[in-house]
Order: sequence, then C-alpha cells, then structure tokens
Amino acid sequence: MTDSTQEPSGDLLLRTLAMPADTNTNGDIFGGWIMSQMDIAGGILAQQITAGAVVTVAVDSMKFISPVQMGDVVCCYGEMKRQGNTSLALHLEVWVRPRMSREKGSRPHSKVTEAVFTYVAIDENGVKRRIPRD
Repeated sequence: MTDSTQEPSGDLLLRTLAMPADTNTNGDIFGGWIMSQMDIAGGILAQQITAGAVVTVAVDSMKFISPVQMGDVVCCYGEMKRQGNTSLALHLEVWVRPRMSREKGSRPHSKVTEAVFTYVAIDENGVKRRIPRD
C-alpha cells in the first residue's frame, strides 16, 4: 500500500476521468486503459523534450499497486529518467483522486501505478533522429 503522505514525482502531464466504458467485468478500470493514458502523457512530455515526433518503443517495470474505480480522477505525472542521442526514458506515475474525496473517511490521493516508458525521436519519414541539446 502507498503511503498517503507521499507526493507524486515529476510534473502533472495529464488529468482525466475514469468512465464506465473503461471498466472491466469486476467494475475496476482496465489496466490497459491506464497504460494508454500513461503513454499519452509520456508522449506529450517526450515531444516537448525532443522538439518533435516520438514513438514508444518500450515499457519497463510496470507495477499496478491498487485498482482504479469508475469516477476517479486519474492524474499522470512524469519526469525524464535518462536521455540518449535518439531516445529517452521517462518515469511515469498515475495517482488518483477518488470521486468522493471530500467526504469524511474517503480514500486519499494515492499512487496506483508506475512504469518507465522509452521513446525514440523520429523525423517526418519515421526514421530515428537525434534529440536536440539545449
């Protein structure tokens, strides 16, 4: 279980609402839906860092800590872990705020998953390109 006093790592990249269409037969949100939100969030950060298009090439160390419920506010945070000449690795975390978070006894803001996503910078032809340096 995650310590509720812990704070997210990195910047807030994406915030969305878990909807009924995103649930599995247990009523929890599909892990694949959460992973796709992480990829969208990571792609936004990767494009900012690389100043252009990127593709996802790997997802490492995916850990699901606790389920996400329909109606939870899903927040994706991220930061760069390492950068190479053409690729970069981002550490991404998903935290949720329960839909009834202001009610007494409700679940706190908590981390539900994390992973390292690797992106490669590409040009307009889909060919690997160098990442510009500041």
